[in-house]
Amino acid sequence: MNNIKNEVQRTVLITGTTSGIGYELSRVFAEKGYNLVLVSRNEQKLRSQKELLKKYGVNIYTISKDLSDPKTPEEIYSEVKSQDIHVDILINNAGFNESGLFCSTSLEKELQMLQVHIISLTHLTKLFLPDMIKNKYGKILNLGSTGSFAPCPLDAVYAASKAYVLNFSSAIRAELAGTGVTVSTLCPGATRTEFAKKADIDNTLLFKIFVMEPQKVAEIAYKKLMKNKKVIITGVYNKLLVSSVAITPGIILDKLSMLLLSKK
Repeated sequence: MNNIKNEVQRTVLITGTTSGIGYELSRVFAEKGYNLVLVSRNEQKLRSQKELLKKYGVNIYTISKDLSDPKTPEEIYSEVKSQDIHVDILINNAGFNESGLFCSTSLEKELQMLQVHIISLTHLTKLFLPDMIKNKYGKILNLGSTGSFAPCPLDAVYAASKAYVLNFSSAIRAELAGTGVTVSTLCPGATRTEFAKKADIDNTLLFKIFVMEPQKVAEIAYKKLMKNKKVIITGVYNKLLVSSVAITPGIILDKLSMLLLSKK
């Protein structure tokens, strides 16, 4: 069912799209009649996802690439251009976590995380933004976190990378005023996806309380993105958590982070 009230059918590119919030965002946009460009490193899962989304009657193009590879953003952009696809909405959703004491976590994984969360996100934004400005229409949604708002012991690199996403997105949003292009940051809290299991934090207190379903996060994200909301914090608990950061002493925030992320 096509619910887009535009003369031109829009196209959205989503990274990290085969599970969790990324998958649910692809479903929401397909339901609304958007054509999709789906990016993931798992080609088999991309094929399965494409089959499941065909029922919505939209065009779906898949790209199997790993965003931890520095060459990937240019390759994605070149492939999209070669297919004569114009991306109206860019969703930089791909990401993962490496949690624990910084002195004992994997440097390799953390460097890959920085590549995905910061460098590839920035690179893709840099590549697709000029076309949006030229077209006088575009939306960019970058995935932050409730961890974007304060340092998080036991999640030092992850939270720092998400702080970059929030600040970067807010800054270029201001630069783009009047261009027809908007930038939003999605900042979910704990969400019931494969993310926590892969990071071995699914048994932490953080993922035992106030955990949201990815479908709900995606629905909120879509509605707020369409309304050009600057920062999208999903769920009442997460909004209260973020609003309390400014008035809570740092030593208490540090202890709270350690409590929530300690592995049982």
